[in-house]
Amino acid sequence: MKIIIRLLTVLLLVFILPTLVSAGLWATADRPGRWNEANWGSAGILPRAEDSPPAAIYVFSAMTGGLKGAVASHAWIVTKEKGGAYQRYDKVGWGTPIRRNHRAPDGFWYSNPPRLVVEIKGAEAERLIPQVEAAITAYVHGEPGGYRIYPGPNSNTFVAHVLRSVPDLGAVLPPDAVGRDYLPDGGFYALDDDGRDLHLSLGGLAGMSVGARSGLEVNFLGLVAGLDFNRPALKVPGFGLIGW
Repeated sequence: MKIIIRLLTVLLLVFILPTLVSAGLWATADRPGRWNEANWGSAGILPRAEDSPPAAIYVFSAMTGGLKGAVASHAWIVTKEKGGAYQRYDKVGWGTPIRRNHRAPDGFWYSNPPRLVVEIKGAEAERLIPQVEAAITAYVHGEPGGYRIYPGPNSNTFVAHVLRSVPDLGAVLPPDAVGRDYLPDGGFYALDDDGRDLHLSLGGLAGMSVGARSGLEVNFLGLVAGLDFNRPALKVPGFGLIGW
């Protein structure tokens, strides 16, 4: 009985309490009530493609709409060939799941500003773009019907798959990217292509990740707590990364 009480206490303090605090703070802010009232335009983060000739890869993440925005974000990928135009890839829940250029490459999401997860330019981007495109093509849930908002496969499941498949991008999605821990076909484990990060998951509802990029993470019902050793920072449900 003591073990159960201690476990419930840990779950309450580490996962539930921060989530409730985040939801309370989120609810007090003035936010658009419907999707068609939100700002989806460019946030002005990226230069015009014609003003920035080098090849580039970007991964963005922005908090989503409604109350779920208190704890959940949406991620997407942007590529640009040398001298070319931006190409944005999102996975969405309607129509063809993987959309190309349906929003501005650095657009707001439900009026929430995008956060830059990773940026790679020049020769390294030229080398990695074919790998990114191959990972997008190989995504197993990329067909119509291959979307489930919770616990996945969703937009974050898609981007997390690309990051695992192209480890030289050197990034993981932020802790609030609910769905990133749902593994392809609901698998139990996945090892990044370079073998440096291991992911264990029970259908995206519980699991853990450990490795050079992930640090140490524990996932409970899509909420992530842990340590980032690269920053360094705490990973706190509802608040994301808190550095020290």
